[in-house]
Amino acid sequence: MNKTITVIGLGAGDLNQLPLGIFRILKSSNQLFLRTKEHPVVSHFAKENIEFHSFDDVYEQHDSFEAVYQHIVDNLCEQSGEIVYAVPGHPLVAERTVQLLIEKEKEMDDLHVEIKGGQSFLDPIFSALKIDPIEGFQLLDGTALKRGELQFTQHVLIGQVYDQFVASDVKLTLMDDLPDEYPVYIVTAAGSELETIRKVKLYELDREVELNNLTTIYVPPVTEESTLYHQFESLRHIIATLRGPNGCPWDQKQTHTSLKKYLLEEAYELLEAIDNEDDDHIIEELGDVLLQVMLHAQIGEDEGMFSIDDVIQGLSDKMVRRHPHVFSHVHVENEEEVVKNWNEIKQAEKGEQPSSLLHGVSQSATSLMKAYYFQKEAAKVGFDWDHIEPMWGKVWEEINEFKEEVQSLQGEDKLSNEFGDILFALVNVARYYKVDPESALAQTNHKFTRRFQYIEEKVRESGKPFTSFTLEELDAFWNDAKEQGL
Repeated sequence: MNKTITVIGLGAGDLNQLPLGIFRILKSSNQLFLRTKEHPVVSHFAKENIEFHSFDDVYEQHDSFEAVYQHIVDNLCEQSGEIVYAVPGHPLVAERTVQLLIEKEKEMDDLHVEIKGGQSFLDPIFSALKIDPIEGFQLLDGTALKRGELQFTQHVLIGQVYDQFVASDVKLTLMDDLPDEYPVYIVTAAGSELETIRKVKLYELDREVELNNLTTIYVPPVTEESTLYHQFESLRHIIATLRGPNGCPWDQKQTHTSLKKYLLEEAYELLEAIDNEDDDHIIEELGDVLLQVMLHAQIGEDEGMFSIDDVIQGLSDKMVRRHPHVFSHVHVENEEEVVKNWNEIKQAEKGEQPSSLLHGVSQSATSLMKAYYFQKEAAKVGFDWDHIEPMWGKVWEEINEFKEEVQSLQGEDKLSNEFGDILFALVNVARYYKVDPESALAQTNHKFTRRFQYIEEKVRESGKPFTSFTLEELDAFWNDAKEQGL
């Protein structure tokens, strides 16, 4: 036996806004169900002898709105015969239960869902706020508001703000991007005799305000560009402007090649900030590294070769592809299996094996980094010691060979070669202990800088030149700096 559920909308306000056809359906219905009786039109039902059943009590039975809506739909589908289901506003505007009913209709052969009219709250809202939607607007659900969906350069309407709990969640989400005192509007029962519009500061959104199922929050478009400087699109626009016709002469003339040295410099400055555990400095230096990425991407876009979208697309694809244990159904036991999977996927992506394992090491890396990665690649095929003792033995062997060359006076090339062997052997020791030799040397360079600058300060305070101090006296300053933790 086929079952028909006729869905009607009660409109956005009072009885005066209700279409005559909808009113007739209400009057003639033998089985009328309301998602909620908290609506101005329902107060007239008793006078018109319209009987109904509402689902208001269901809201108290569940912890989430989705569970409430699913409960309502399941109950409607269990009813027999023809029924009418009435919702606030228009059935197809911001009404999750109706969408769930439509999905249910596709699953059930004996269910027919018929959507009738009803005025949505959008037209009265636009009229009440005197805004033109052609300028661009968003309609979002306050019960499931996601920061990434918000477009603050458009008119933003947030519905389903039933109570202070929802209002509080909406407020906190908006405050991630907007100033605490940004003006927002609380609009209730737009277009009806009960219409109210209240302008409040964002931080006051959930304070001392009566909210109900006819409440919508309006966020006016952001017109002050600096308010959105923290958003990616603002940064992208700034970089494009700098490179544009009326931009900065320095930025305009840069190329991928000319920027190489700056990327390296900014990366090392970031490492220094990390070593110093200076969060403010880390933020600044991460920004400088990001600037280099954005400049390279903008150059690619200006030349018609690629854009930052391609960069992000490629990175996102790769991260999902190489983490099947997160984004698919692959199971891993530990970090070692993660690394193993990563390397196997990486090799499959690259296709044919290179002529040498060492060809995968960047030629732009520093010599210290190359040594580290050469050894790491060789270790993958077993060309490595399992224990530290022979590694230390190799270090002392190379030191002794260097000493012999010093005594034999064979020349600078020979000494350089032997000294390189010492460094290469020490890199192997660092790798065994999971120490990054490049970072370790950078830390020592920073430490030397701090302590030597302390010596310089002490010499300046003395009013005497460096040459008037003995090495022992200078070394004493060094030890003072060391004791002070510099």
